[in-house]
Amino acid sequence: MGDDSEWLKLPVDQKCEHKLWKARLSGYEEALKIFQKIKDEKSPEWSKFLGLIKKFVTDSNAVVQLKGLEAALVYVENAHVAGKTTGEVVSGVVSKVFNQPKAKAKELGIEICLMYIEIEKGEAVQEELLKGLDNKNPKIIVACIETLRKALSEFGSKIILLKPIIKVLPKLFESREKAVRDEAKLIAVEIYRWIRDALRPPLQNINSVQLKELEEEWVKLPTSAPRPSRFLRSQQELEAKLEQQSAGGDAEGGGDDGDEVPQIDAYELLEAVEILSKLPKDFYDKIEAKKWQERKEALEAVEVLVKNPKLEAGDYADLVKALKKVVGKDTNVMLVALAAKCLTGLAVGLRKKFGQYAGHVVPTILEKFKEKKPQVVQALQEAIDAIFLTTTLQNISEDVLAVMDNKNPTIKQQTSLFIARSFRHCTASTLPKSLLKPFCAALLKHINDSAPEVRDAAFEALGTALKVVGEKAVNPFLADVDKLKLDKIKECSEKVELIHGKKSGLAADKKEFKPVPGRTAASGATGDKDTKDISAPKPGPLKKAPAAKAGGPPKKGKPAAQGGSGSTGTKNKKGLETKEIVEPELSIEVCEEKASTVLPPTCIQLLDSSNWKERLACMEEFQKAVELMDRTEMPCQALVRMLAKKPGWKETNFQVMQMKLHIVALIAQKGNFSKTSAQIVLDGLVDKIGDVKCGNNAKEAMTAIAEACMLPWTAEQVMSMAFSQKNPKNQSETLNWLSNAIKEFGFSGLNVKAFISNVKTALAATNPAVRTAAITLLGVMYLYVGPSLRMFFEDEKPALLSQIDAEFEKMQGQSPPAPTRGISKHSTSGTDEGEDGDEPDDGSSDVVDLLPRTEISDKITSELVAKIGDKNWKIRKEGLDEVAGIINEAKFIQPNIGELPTALKGRLNDSNKILVQQTLNILQQLAVAMGPNIKQHVKNLGIPVITVLGDSKNNVRAAALATVNAWAEQTGMKEWLEGEDLSEELKKENPFLRQELLGWLAEKLPTLRSTPTDLILCVPHLYSCLEDRNGDVRKKAQDALPFFMMHLGYEKMAKATGKLKPTSKDQVLAMLEKAKANMPAKPAAPTKVTSKPMGGSAPAKFQPASAPTEESVSSSAEPKPDPKKAKAPGLSSKAKGAQGKKVPSKTSLKEDEDKSGPIFIVVPNGKEQRMKDEKGLKVLKWNFTTPRDEYIEQLKTQMSSCVAKWLQDEMFHSDFQHHNKALAVMVDHLESEKEGVIGCLDLILKWLTLRFFDTNTSVLMKALEYLKLLFTLLSEEEYHLTENEASSFIPYLVVKVGEPKDVIRKDVRAILNRMCLVYPASKMFPFIMEGTKSKNSKQRAECLEELGCLVESYGMNVCQPTPGKALKEIAVHIGDRDNAVRNAALNTIVTVYNVHGDQVFKLIGNLSEKDMSMLEERIKRSAKRPSAAPIKQVEEKPQRVQNISSNANMLRKGPAEDMSSKLNQARSMSGHPEAAQMVRREFQLDLDEIENDNGTVRCEMPELVQHKLDDIFEPVLIPEPKIRAVSPHFDDMHSNTASTINFIISQVASGDINTSIQALTQLFQIESLAREASTGVLKDLMHGLITLMLDSRIEDLEEGQQVIRSVNLLVVKVLEKSDQTNILSALLVLLQDSLLATASSPKFSELVMKCLWRMVRLLPDTINSINLDRILLDIHIFMKVFPKEKLKQCKSEFPIRTLKTLLHTLCKLKGPKILDHLTMIDNKNESELEAHLCRMMKHSMDQTGSKSDKETEKGASRIDEKSSKAKVNDFLAEIFKKIGSKENTKEGLAELYEYKKKYSDADIEPFLKNSSQFFQSYVERGLRVIEMEREGKGRISTSTGISPQMEVTCVPTSTSTVSSIGNTNGEEVGPSVYLERLKILRQRCGLDNTKQDDRPPLTSLLSKPAVPTVASSTDMLHSKLSQLRESREQHQHSDLDSNQTHSSGTVTSSSSTANIDDLKKRLERIKSSRK
Repeated sequence: MGDDSEWLKLPVDQKCEHKLWKARLSGYEEALKIFQKIKDEKSPEWSKFLGLIKKFVTDSNAVVQLKGLEAALVYVENAHVAGKTTGEVVSGVVSKVFNQPKAKAKELGIEICLMYIEIEKGEAVQEELLKGLDNKNPKIIVACIETLRKALSEFGSKIILLKPIIKVLPKLFESREKAVRDEAKLIAVEIYRWIRDALRPPLQNINSVQLKELEEEWVKLPTSAPRPSRFLRSQQELEAKLEQQSAGGDAEGGGDDGDEVPQIDAYELLEAVEILSKLPKDFYDKIEAKKWQERKEALEAVEVLVKNPKLEAGDYADLVKALKKVVGKDTNVMLVALAAKCLTGLAVGLRKKFGQYAGHVVPTILEKFKEKKPQVVQALQEAIDAIFLTTTLQNISEDVLAVMDNKNPTIKQQTSLFIARSFRHCTASTLPKSLLKPFCAALLKHINDSAPEVRDAAFEALGTALKVVGEKAVNPFLADVDKLKLDKIKECSEKVELIHGKKSGLAADKKEFKPVPGRTAASGATGDKDTKDISAPKPGPLKKAPAAKAGGPPKKGKPAAQGGSGSTGTKNKKGLETKEIVEPELSIEVCEEKASTVLPPTCIQLLDSSNWKERLACMEEFQKAVELMDRTEMPCQALVRMLAKKPGWKETNFQVMQMKLHIVALIAQKGNFSKTSAQIVLDGLVDKIGDVKCGNNAKEAMTAIAEACMLPWTAEQVMSMAFSQKNPKNQSETLNWLSNAIKEFGFSGLNVKAFISNVKTALAATNPAVRTAAITLLGVMYLYVGPSLRMFFEDEKPALLSQIDAEFEKMQGQSPPAPTRGISKHSTSGTDEGEDGDEPDDGSSDVVDLLPRTEISDKITSELVAKIGDKNWKIRKEGLDEVAGIINEAKFIQPNIGELPTALKGRLNDSNKILVQQTLNILQQLAVAMGPNIKQHVKNLGIPVITVLGDSKNNVRAAALATVNAWAEQTGMKEWLEGEDLSEELKKENPFLRQELLGWLAEKLPTLRSTPTDLILCVPHLYSCLEDRNGDVRKKAQDALPFFMMHLGYEKMAKATGKLKPTSKDQVLAMLEKAKANMPAKPAAPTKVTSKPMGGSAPAKFQPASAPTEESVSSSAEPKPDPKKAKAPGLSSKAKGAQGKKVPSKTSLKEDEDKSGPIFIVVPNGKEQRMKDEKGLKVLKWNFTTPRDEYIEQLKTQMSSCVAKWLQDEMFHSDFQHHNKALAVMVDHLESEKEGVIGCLDLILKWLTLRFFDTNTSVLMKALEYLKLLFTLLSEEEYHLTENEASSFIPYLVVKVGEPKDVIRKDVRAILNRMCLVYPASKMFPFIMEGTKSKNSKQRAECLEELGCLVESYGMNVCQPTPGKALKEIAVHIGDRDNAVRNAALNTIVTVYNVHGDQVFKLIGNLSEKDMSMLEERIKRSAKRPSAAPIKQVEEKPQRVQNISSNANMLRKGPAEDMSSKLNQARSMSGHPEAAQMVRREFQLDLDEIENDNGTVRCEMPELVQHKLDDIFEPVLIPEPKIRAVSPHFDDMHSNTASTINFIISQVASGDINTSIQALTQLFQIESLAREASTGVLKDLMHGLITLMLDSRIEDLEEGQQVIRSVNLLVVKVLEKSDQTNILSALLVLLQDSLLATASSPKFSELVMKCLWRMVRLLPDTINSINLDRILLDIHIFMKVFPKEKLKQCKSEFPIRTLKTLLHTLCKLKGPKILDHLTMIDNKNESELEAHLCRMMKHSMDQTGSKSDKETEKGASRIDEKSSKAKVNDFLAEIFKKIGSKENTKEGLAELYEYKKKYSDADIEPFLKNSSQFFQSYVERGLRVIEMEREGKGRISTSTGISPQMEVTCVPTSTSTVSSIGNTNGEEVGPSVYLERLKILRQRCGLDNTKQDDRPPLTSLLSKPAVPTVASSTDMLHSKLSQLRESREQHQHSDLDSNQTHSSGTVTSSSSTANIDDLKKRLERIKSSRK
């Protein structure tokens, strides 16, 4: 029991794994109880047992195992995670349960398997069970079969895949075990129950006895369709439904079954057989043999092979070609029949894969129907029917229609019968109007045929069509058919049994061939079948051409639309029209008789009177009579005959003639004017059209006739008449009339072919008027036909062609006018119905029908084909060149191109890549030339092009992609996606092929409304691509995933993961989830479909149903443009013209009302969501060089929710005129929909960027116009552009700055200016800077100018990232090769110079001499006064802005940031040493002013203050807002911190002292903000504040004392709150400067020192927060500049005391540690700081009496020195090593030079001693060269003549003999510095002030660059080199003393001291004179 008690204590899961069976049994029982108690399927408890379930079922103890199985069953049923265990548990059940003797165990095992199937794991279970069938143990096999049978019986064939089971059935029937055979029989019966006869072929080879037994069992089965009795979890609701309503259940079941029929098709269950290799070796020879017996043998061999019901895909081209030849050419009819049978076998066995050969064979078979023998005819019928099922009617329509005109009645009859049989396979969606029309036209000819069998066949075909698409669609084509024949057609239609209507058994087989249309339509519940049908044509076979796309559905509805207006009327009218059109020609006698009944007798008599007056009177009567006549009674033909009677059109009197012509017009308008009547008069009209006096009347008459008889017919007549005569005037006027007529009538129905030949004749005319008229006509045609029109005239002379082009250019951007004539009558008339129906066809078939296509098949000779296949590549190339030539010459070709496809296909895998590329180019040409008909070649030529996408060469792949795109443009995508070809390509493991193909699909799929079901075949390969080794393939596959899902749905995609390995599956499912979130919506199918019925295009019965949906879809249901728009994307530009013609005018009234309502819908948080998506990379980032389709689609999708549907259609229309309309609408709604505009701003800006890529100027101008208005609005609304909006818009706007047209550039610049009001200038700067890198020189120049403007307007702060970097980039362009760019760059830098002075040179860095001289020249020329102007500008700007709107407003627009925002500045200073120079002009001290004679010191305020004082004298002018400290709306507007800070900063720059001080106080109250201020900023600020306190002018103000007090308080605040290190540092530098600056008042230094004392007082509290190293560095620099001796010379002892106090306090607080803080000082010997500190320490030590410490200190310092010595030696050794090496010698010398310069006392002798004399002199020479180089470029030129010796004498600390002041580190500061400084002051004061602008800052001389220098605005040293200074000195009226240092190279120290004294005296004089 001891053991027992052990395991009893264990938790359940451990018991289950215990080695004791009892423990396990107990564990399983407890687990079972737990499982039954857990209610929540997602409870974490389940997860604990995940790994144990397999052990439950595979327990080795039979008793325990039973319990385990029970528990496992409950687990699988209830646990959410159970699915994860499927594989292992089911394999455990198969191997360890099914072999148990206990029946209970087996039952539980089977139950577990079925439960797994129920929880959606059917595929995994089935896989394991099928593996079980290979087990050696028959028990296991039997149990597995039984489980499969039960599963099938309960779940149905939808869940249990039958194909794999059927595959193994024959093997099971052969088993030795009877039990297995019996079980196999049972499952065969069960399978038969589900799929019926589809099971027969796979089992045809089993034992005949078994087959017989099966047959007997099968017969007994009930015939009703089986239904599943158990459902998956996801389908359980369906089960409930079924139970509730058994009636409904039938329907549902039927639906299910319907879906299954195609799924379980016998074909699918078969193994494909490879037959090509089994063909007899000599087959191709035999088939050509002379003896028919040999040919027969060859064919019989093929017949046997093709009897295999399923054939392996392969290249059957040669075989098909051979068979085709037999069918077409063989004289032995028996062989013809045999070959036809072989073709049938191939078609049946290959199915869709045979489609690519269909086009070759169909014409041959149809023509062979001339054979009379029944068995031949039957064989041919079977062949053509089988072939039809492998392709689509669309693809073979051309061939079939061509045969319809054959003279042989049998051929006609059989073709009609074939059409009838084909129609039976169609649905309304696969038989669109565009396809039906040509067939009906051909069949209508046949119903009038003399042969009765032809007539009957035609009736049958028409009847079938009627049945398939319904009367509504067919009636328009049957309008001319008399009643008898119509009844016959209807009678036939009733007899027809459609294959798609009822899904019957026999259809099962055939049905599979055509699953596409059937399934798309029937996929939904039966109810929405109709709706589906309408959407189906869009992608269905219709993709044929834009033609079908547009022409299909939209037209379908037209009759419906008119049906409402009384269709009976239409019919009668049609009848009348028809009769009139064929009105017989009457004899002159009959005409006279008829005319006499309606005309007064005198009138008829006087018609041919010789007196013109009588004739005139007669005409007047004639006219009156006609005016009064009634339409029905008017005998038009008789009347016009009368008019034509002698003298007829030869009338000599123009007045009579005018009347005559007018009467013709009247008759045509008022009567039922027929073509017969028209022919009587047209000749005369054409003759008179050129007449000066009668021409206009003739034109009117023609127009009237055109209205009566339709323009297309009239135009054709008139043109042929005009060009058959010689009169050029008539010809030109006829052309002019036609141009106008086309505009008035529209282009519909016109025969372009006929015109083109006439126009060509006209273009060749000698008379210029005729040529001009022809060109004008071409212009008008261009409006409708589009650019393709030009192709016909490419071979004209260049001069003529340029005229034509100019005319086309004029027409570009215009849209064809809406037709004004030809509508009134025709809108109700039936003829027009036909015409109107055509109209979209004509337009949309994209000039297809209009263009004359050439037949080139005769040129594709066998020799040419042989050439293309030759062994020698050069000959192959010749062949390809010939083909290219043939296609080029033909321009447009017919689809029949003979053997060319096979020949070209061979070249696609040519070993010579150049030929591959050439072939690809030919195929592109071919696509354009053949147009939509190219689709029949997709399978045999298109797919091989896709294979080329796998080529390893990039350029070949690119060419292949271009070719595929060119083809897809013509064919649409359906052809490509149908069948297995594409999935086969994707299957190939070629990374290039995969990535290109997936990329292509990702681009195309989103644009489709629906896709063929075959797309699912690509999914497994897509999944394998997701895990491809190649990263690019994986990425492309991920990109394509959402688009696959968009068409297939998540469920199908997830289901397809079932076959993956578990690890892969999880990964793929995760990606699917991700893709699900990003899945785009299908391209607006629902809205388009629903809007069509309203536009009148879908069958009327569901108009009411769909209309409301449209309403709900978008707030502005706008049907009218929709049908048009629906077509638009499919139209190529060519058809656009003809396209939109008639539609608009009909519903123009509707148009306006529909477009009411807002155009932008405000979606809450829409914009934020879009930004999140872009950030999270859920959508593409808006970044491209040219917009790809996916960007446009994405934008479309994003817009769909927030832009009115109709506007979106306009915006994305393929015709630019619609873009113009859209922009006009947007401009109109700009003011009224501000919120909407701002809500969609990101999308609007993105859309506008797309417009920037259009080539059309009118759109661009409109877009820019809109942008100007938009940004004005945004700035009024105080809107701030987001980063996202800016980055996706500004770069594209900047590109447009480079447009060649001035107007556009001007506009873009204006927009950029306005943008600065809604987006900070400093952020704009980088975008414009990017623009300067463009290849377009115009753009570079404009961008540079814009940069200059920004700097001018907003100061240096805009230069990003730092002024230095920005200016360096700008300066690069001074050397540009384009003059404009050079000038712009120079001007920009001059602008900066004007704002910033000489410091520019420092920022620019090194320029080449040429560039530098150009710059200096330009600066000289720009004689602007540098300093004052910019300040004013900057001051005015904010004031101006303030006056426009309140202070608060100025903030939104960002002058806050234009004014130097101190915070930003502080940040930038701490960040970049460069930026330290960046103190804005208005905050600098202006030393120029100080040194000029205009009064007291000037600081950052004075100019403003002065300005204020003027205001005080004229109180009326005080501007209110300026003094208002804080806007009353402050709180509302600045709820967020950032804007508050910006606001305060903007007030710091205010022109009012009080506001400014108050703002600063606010800033410095907040400690965290105050800390942000850097040393430089604080130094400037303190300088400004102290100067202000000392300013005598303040005392003159009434509140002067108050100001000083507040400044005082502010100073205290600044001292306390700022970063203590920064403020201490700033004060030290300020003190140093004030002591150095001779102009500075002693009061100033005193106040600075007072501040320092205050800081010293604060030190005990702040010492820990201070960076002592930096402070000590500053003190070191101070002591270096002011050694003790020098400080003692000062008038006051304050400075030295201040310094001592500071150091003393530091020592006291820090103790000896203070010496550890000297780390930042490079050379401690330069000042006495260290010694001083040591002294102080010693002193304090002495006081405490610890001497020994001091000793150690000394020792330590000595050791320190030693160690540093050692270091130095190492360092020097390293340097000499470098000098000695070949490669680094230069670098070594430079380092040595630097080293000597830094440590001038360094001893390098020991290193040189051991070396050779040569080496020593080499080193010395090297150093000298470097010194000369550096000196040449040094900051201060040697021309200042300060010699090193002089320094030595003046600067006691230095022992340098080498160092010169030219060195940039400038450690030694001798009198030379002051000399230099004073020299400049003197120049400035006494002499010329125009050039000098900046003061030379000392710090650049006093501190090393390594240290973060505090170079602030007050002490910016002008740093330019000698060139500039020299140039300046030449301009001076040099009255400098003779002892000025120009002349002397080595002035002795005594003379230099004399100089200094002299200058000092002068300065004193200047000062006193100022006082």
